[in-house]
Amino acid sequence: MTITEKILSAHIDGKKIIPGEFVRLSVNIALANDITAPIAVREFENSGVQKIYNPDMIVFVLDHFTPNKDIDSANQCKLVREFAKKHGVKNFFEGGNCGVEHALLPEKGLVLPGDVIIGADSHTCTYGGLGAFATGVGSTDLAAAMITGQVWFMVPETMKFVFKGKLMPWVGGKDLILYLIGKIGVDGALYKTMEISGEAIDALDLSGRLTIANMAIEAGAKSGIIQADEKTVDYVEKRAARPYTIYESDEDADFESIYEYDCANIEPQVAFPHLPEKARGISEVGVIRIDQVIIGSCTNGRIEDLRIAADIMKNKRVDKDVRCIVLPATPEVYLKAEEEGLLRVFLEAGAILGPPTCGPCLGGHMGILAEGERAVSTTNRNFVGRMGHRTSEVYLAGPAIAAASAVTGKISSPGEVM
Repeated sequence: MTITEKILSAHIDGKKIIPGEFVRLSVNIALANDITAPIAVREFENSGVQKIYNPDMIVFVLDHFTPNKDIDSANQCKLVREFAKKHGVKNFFEGGNCGVEHALLPEKGLVLPGDVIIGADSHTCTYGGLGAFATGVGSTDLAAAMITGQVWFMVPETMKFVFKGKLMPWVGGKDLILYLIGKIGVDGALYKTMEISGEAIDALDLSGRLTIANMAIEAGAKSGIIQADEKTVDYVEKRAARPYTIYESDEDADFESIYEYDCANIEPQVAFPHLPEKARGISEVGVIRIDQVIIGSCTNGRIEDLRIAADIMKNKRVDKDVRCIVLPATPEVYLKAEEEGLLRVFLEAGAILGPPTCGPCLGGHMGILAEGERAVSTTNRNFVGRMGHRTSEVYLAGPAIAAASAVTGKISSPGEVM
């Protein structure tokens, strides 16, 4: 069996399973945010059930429209807050304890290798970077999990992607996943598990791996997964409050397909509007002036990302025609960035510092694009109108290209400013 099949099997009493089979299995963690949780809460209450199956498996993170941008978002948060208090949900995060959900949960040790994790957010697949099976679900599915402690779906086939060789300068997890999506398309892994491996993946830190798994959904995948290794164990051992299990695919596991890529051919990537599949190497971009840069989100708002950006922006100034917005993904990331002097680098460069929030990624607040404006963003989607006006354009990139572009005022390679 593959890693995914082994994890799913372990959550239905070890029964052997095959792709295409429908299964109902127990859940370790069920997650929702301030947009999706209220729907689940209402469905739960409409069911007439009086108690959550297991309050400790529920995680609520109020990160999308918070700090509350208007009355409607404030009411959303109030509803979730009161529900969490009523039902004893201890893993409730808002205000100064809150962070971008898919950066916060690994940091808090709430998601672990071998887990089955569902979330009413499509980028829940992030946790596959720790060797877990994680997938997004609808809010009504989440309500059902709150009632039963279980979820049902069809077992996905597994596609294997192998990244060989060493990474080129400035290339990270974001570049690898953009390159991959550029090769197979936004529906190239439709309802499949994407198992990512290879020596280049082994060389990545956990931040880079979480970024890759995060964007599996942008290829249409049910989940993305990377086998846990010593780096994973070192990360989770400091945080885990419960046991976990590491799985690996058998040598004779049946993969739907296998793709291999040579990292010697992968330079820093930029995904053009309006799809993540429109990825190009930085040398193929040309001259594209920009109005805004976003550095943050569940894809690239971790301390490793901020270090890269600060290294490039140190002793430089953001272009006079560019708004550069930096959003550390969690309070812990914020504190580390402050301790390391990164926040000073950003402020002295003329960047805007904001709180941990999803805000601009989904066109919520704290960085909305006006008509015809262009942005380079370290977020994970660039659909039409994703970050503002329908005529605005979003170019996806990693923190290195984002930081360099903020300095030059156009989409740029770090080599142009370093």
